[in-house]
Amino acid sequence: MTHHILLVDDEPGLRQAVQAYLEESGFTVTAVANAQVAWEFLQNQKPDLVVSDVMMPQVSGYEFLKQLRDDARFQHLPVVFLTARGMTKDRISGFRSGVDGYIAKPFDPEELVAVIGNLLRKNEPQPTDMAQELAEIKALLARQGGTITKEPLDLDLTPRERSVLELLAQGLMNKEIAHRLETSVRNVEKYVSRLFSKTGTNSRTELVRFALENGLAK
Repeated sequence: MTHHILLVDDEPGLRQAVQAYLEESGFTVTAVANAQVAWEFLQNQKPDLVVSDVMMPQVSGYEFLKQLRDDARFQHLPVVFLTARGMTKDRISGFRSGVDGYIAKPFDPEELVAVIGNLLRKNEPQPTDMAQELAEIKALLARQGGTITKEPLDLDLTPRERSVLELLAQGLMNKEIAHRLETSVRNVEKYVSRLFSKTGTNSRTELVRFALENGLAK
């Protein structure tokens, strides 16, 4: 699976170097110069992880992190700080603010890739866990009198988004959905990201629960 990283850094040289290294390591990277542009990007697409500088003009990394954590869509989105402020007190402040990883400049690019990989693995739902959660959701809804209790919501979903949502509700993972729909895993990730945005959910489990409760999937 190709994971999508949003990189936020106001230093052009460093931004380009980090983007190149991450792409060589197999990630898809969107690189932007400041938190305002990053926030605009997030309104249309949700990456798998954010790497952000701390000391940026206008909106700092801490302010950007707070903006993310105050929004239900991004409360669990992994964020890594990449910063020149590497003292112990700075790290403690970062982790207390809700950051998931903290790397001080200058840094070894391999360390960054290792931290990103570890966070992504922790954030990736396991098939067995997902299947159990879906079973519990469906059982709960069945006890409440069925999955569809009202007219399905009109969220302006495309036919492909509806297909992806149906397969998610069956417990399929992205790779399986891609195979079933004869498309790429990257495309499936884009559809899932759009579904998060349209439904206001933040995880696969929340998305499926929302879909079942509102008659968008069976």
